Amino acid sequence: MIIITGAAGFIGSNLVKFLEDHTQEPLVIVDVLDHQEKWQNLKNRKIHDFIFPESLFPYLNENAGKITHLFHLGAISATTETDANLIIETNFRLSKELLAWCTEHSVAFIYASSAATYGDGSHGFVDTESDADLKAFTPLNAYAWSKHLFDRHILDLKDKGLKLPPQWVGLKFFNVYGPNEYHKGQQMSVVKHIFESVKSGGAAKLFRSYKEGYKDGEQLRDFIWIDDCTKVMHWFYQNKTKSGLFNVGTGKARSFYDLASSVFSALDRPNNIEFIDMPHNLREKYQYFTEANMDKLKNAGYTESFTSLEDGVKQYVSYLKKDDPYR
Repeated sequence: MIIITGAAGFIGSNLVKFLEDHTQEPLVIVDVLDHQEKWQNLKNRKIHDFIFPESLFPYLNENAGKITHLFHLGAISATTETDANLIIETNFRLSKELLAWCTEHSVAFIYASSAATYGDGSHGFVDTESDADLKAFTPLNAYAWSKHLFDRHILDLKDKGLKLPPQWVGLKFFNVYGPNEYHKGQQMSVVKHIFESVKSGGAAKLFRSYKEGYKDGEQLRDFIWIDDCTKVMHWFYQNKTKSGLFNVGTGKARSFYDLASSVFSALDRPNNIEFIDMPHNLREKYQYFTEANMDKLKNAGYTESFTSLEDGVKQYVSYLKKDDPYR
């Protein structure tokens, strides 16, 4: 069986769908639903079991001989979360405990890192495993810091020659967009925010630039369609000898203006873009450029192409136009 933490979330629920379509192994969901609409992300899925986080380790121990893979996608992912104690307990300490369990029981461990670990990008976006390089990165918020801490922890174990799971993979996701992110509120992708504004007759609102060399709306991101992310995760599931820290992006940065234009094109409407002031608390921590270096994944043997921004946005908008936009 396959264990998936954070399985009712955005990336997690899309992975559940992909695995349901491409594997025969039972899928065990680990998440918290509370009063949110996250349950709808899984309403069309066939699942073997649903486990709440407080029951996870007893369940793991009871089924140790049956578990082949643990996809650890659960985390506090809001970059605006200010409770650093909670973030460390959830994103760092729990990850360490799950890694140790997978090591002890020889279970493949594939986890979500983040492109946010690169900080302001001044040291590039190469998915290095050198601690000398990693310690040069300065994350800009507690979420990014917690992910960076765990990356460095697992690589420290590797460098010391200590035992690790038979396969371990950390995936540095860049700017992911697609269906089932609707519970995330202000943390939803810009595509969804623009769609809602345009649907109601308003303009797409983009931040003004406060950095020389970047025009308003020309800030650059590596936007990646969710299906490309699930394909990468499934590829590692199939290629059990591949381990390491890997970027998951398209390798091509695009502007927010391009993104907004793609939404208007998908809706067959003319561009209507306004530029608004960036909140003061973001201006010193804002990334103006992200672009994944994808050489490492390609050199590992991954040959799939990545969806263009225009095609990805068109697919996403086709979901958003439905009465039921969930997968």
